[in-house]
Amino acid sequence: MIDLMRPSHLKEIPGVIHRLTQTPPSQQRETIETYFTPNASFTHPFCRTGSFDNSRFLIKCIYRWYKIMSPRIDITVNSVAYDESTLLLYVHISQVFRIWVIPFYKAPVTLVTVLQLMHNKSDKKYYIESQNDLYQVDQFIKFVLPGGWILVWIWQAVATLFCLASTVALWPVTAVEELMGMQERKVEKVDSGQPGVSPEVNGLLDAERKGIVSG
Repeated sequence: MIDLMRPSHLKEIPGVIHRLTQTPPSQQRETIETYFTPNASFTHPFCRTGSFDNSRFLIKCIYRWYKIMSPRIDITVNSVAYDESTLLLYVHISQVFRIWVIPFYKAPVTLVTVLQLMHNKSDKKYYIESQNDLYQVDQFIKFVLPGGWILVWIWQAVATLFCLASTVALWPVTAVEELMGMQERKVEKVDSGQPGVSPEVNGLLDAERKGIVSG
């Protein structure tokens, strides 16, 4: 459970992340049981669980396989942000993932983990209801295709050049949209009353626009 009644308890989050990813199997399992709800869900580019009775068991398996594939993981929690209105925790993480079956290979990646919390009114604690790991494409591809991020960068550069060329070629569309926006702003000014004009005149302008008063 996470006690967020005081802002200082946000400092607990890096420790929770490290216990999930860098501790022996028994401590990893205990951490999941302590902080996740029994029906918690997990979403990742390569796997996901639903939210059902004892879905937490699948999360244990995912984290266990994560450590089997990369027994040594270097993780740094760069920042933690909490949105109290939605009970969302945003954790920016950098990690170095090493796959033991590929000697000398390591994948330095960054991600944002979004944790949806739920408030248990009986013990006044907050528990993790869902975890969503958000990776950019050039980051998660490093797990399965060494050097694949170069292909992603090339694709993104080509897509950017296509946006540039299309913007130049279709500039009349932009001009039309700008004219339509100007007309909409004029209507909004009439609706809200022209600045510097008396309320009586604004009322007449509004009535004329609606067809109530004619010239």
